[in-house]
Amino acid sequence: MITILPESHKNILIVQAGGKLTDSDYQNILIPRLEFIINNFKKARLLLDMGDQYEGWEATALWEDTHFGLKHKNDFEKMGVIGGPKWVDWGMKIISLVIQGEIRNFPIEKRAEAMKWIVS
Repeated sequence: MITILPESHKNILIVQAGGKLTDSDYQNILIPRLEFIINNFKKARLLLDMGDQYEGWEATALWEDTHFGLKHKNDFEKMGVIGGPKWVDWGMKIISLVIQGEIRNFPIEKRAEAMKWIVS
């Protein structure tokens, strides 16, 4: 499940992941919001807070994530992740080779720092 956090505004989208992320989460929540931001502000800033409730992605959701990221590789100013398993850190390093914007990972205890970073 993806929840849009109230700190989101203008071109900044801050979401919390809980449970297993599904294709529906991407099709109905994340992608439409990111497309709105890109269409209206040209560059998006995305911060995904995985917290301690994250359980992974469904295969179709992972495909949607990859497909959207590649399609919009020049449309992100910043992209960050808070928490998550070690493989997410590796995945973000790979993404940083493709995505034009600044990419960062934050341990869960650095949530406040991540929130400052995404708005600065």
